[in-house]
Amino acid sequence: MNEEIIRKVLSFRQKRNWEQFHNPKDLAISISIESSELLENFQWKSSEEAFSLNKDNIADELADVLIYSIYMAESLNLSIEELIQNKLKKNELKYPVEKAYGTKDKYTNL
Repeated sequence: MNEEIIRKVLSFRQKRNWEQFHNPKDLAISISIESSELLENFQWKSSEEAFSLNKDNIADELADVLIYSIYMAESLNLSIEELIQNKLKKNELKYPVEKAYGTKDKYTNL
């Protein structure tokens, strides 16, 4: 993730003195709430229909999920880059190309 974007997100929060409210529990709750709001855009619609009808709202809700995720990583003193790199390594082991290519199966079924 772009370091400048992360700095802007954290600066926005700092200027409003919101760090005091952003403990890991409440940030996890906020991520879940915003994810649900994102999901609501797709309820009873195909992906294509949902995106064509709700593109701006989908973008806003996805941004909220990402912003709260940045806050949580910062709160826990975790590097977003390291988190993603480590998870990709784990996923490479769970989903080797020769077994996972072209399938939606969970790693336990490969």
